[in-house]
Amino acid sequence: MNVRIDKEGTIVILTGAGISRESGLDTFRCEGGIWSKVNLEDVATPEAFQRDPKMVQAFYNARRKQLVCEKPQPNPAHLALAKLERNWPGRVLIVTQNIDNLHELAGSKDIIHMHGELMKIRCNHCGALHLWEEDLYIDTPCPDCAEIGGLRPHVVWFGEIPLQMDDIYAALQDADLFMSIGTSGNVYPAAGFVQAVSGLGHCHTVELNLDPSNGATQFQETIYGPASQIVPAYIDALLAD
Repeated sequence: MNVRIDKEGTIVILTGAGISRESGLDTFRCEGGIWSKVNLEDVATPEAFQRDPKMVQAFYNARRKQLVCEKPQPNPAHLALAKLERNWPGRVLIVTQNIDNLHELAGSKDIIHMHGELMKIRCNHCGALHLWEEDLYIDTPCPDCAEIGGLRPHVVWFGEIPLQMDDIYAALQDADLFMSIGTSGNVYPAAGFVQAVSGLGHCHTVELNLDPSNGATQFQETIYGPASQIVPAYIDALLAD
């Protein structure tokens, strides 16, 4: 930790797939992982859902079942962020690109899932949002409106606008520390968050990653290594400073 941060200051943390990889969840770039076995255009776009909803539902059923049946657990990086939220006097907001529930399982409370949540479904007919652990089918009726054919995974597909962007940018404006953990720097708008805070003049920026991201040079501080090692060490230093 190279810079002292006001203990009443706001911390905004962006997390990506790299933080969950050590809990056994595949990233887009894992060789042999679940994402490498499909074309994204076939399972992660609104057009794919219109074209073949049965295939899309089956893909997300398999991913949801991994969370429900295999029960991946938070690793030390997730636990360290929850510890930071419990012990930091100011606000600690996690903005995650991940659709898993590992931050919640670790104990974090203030979380924005900008790309949605795998353990939830929503209805295109009435807009209802529900927690969901079972398989979802094209003929599953909505628990609220009872209409058939409108239920879909509560995830943001390519071509759709990420969730709660106004809330995210409002928090970034107040940030005294911005941390980016386990991200590639390839996916926007998240990849542009460091630019959004860099011009404020009061926000320190740090990248904690396995390898340098595409936007590594934009951060004031960079630390590289496994998330389960470098994130707890950074949090401990931050709390002790």
